[in-house]
Amino acid sequence: MSGTHVAFIRLAVAYLVLTAVIGTAMIWNPAWTGFLRVVHFHAGLMGFFLSFVMGVAYWLMPRPGGRRFPIRERIGLWAFHVGLFLRLVGDPWWRLGGGDPARYVMLLGSVGLLVGMTIFAVSIAQRARSADALIRLREAEQT
Repeated sequence: MSGTHVAFIRLAVAYLVLTAVIGTAMIWNPAWTGFLRVVHFHAGLMGFFLSFVMGVAYWLMPRPGGRRFPIRERIGLWAFHVGLFLRLVGDPWWRLGGGDPARYVMLLGSVGLLVGMTIFAVSIAQRARSADALIRLREAEQT
């Protein structure tokens, strides 16, 4: 397991705790629900669930031909998590009247999330091959 895979999983666990804290805060003061609900959802779904899935998938999915792309995975990690952070900061700011600056922070965060998820999708799609395709790949590399 590479450092990037570990980082995806550790960040997922941190987002799990953050999701619980935000949920508790909304119960503590229901007036906060209006601007924290979307943050709670994104922290749980994107931060915990998707980050965990990405880390485990990168770790467990076979690498055809043993090829590794650590730089691509690291870029995906950073893009995804910086984007998520910006989204989590920008959304309540916008809901509390932050106007265009807050909207631009959310947009930048959304672009980061899109880049991170696209890198993940491309990387995993390249790994998802049938057994026959893997055998042909190995045979081609041996000749």
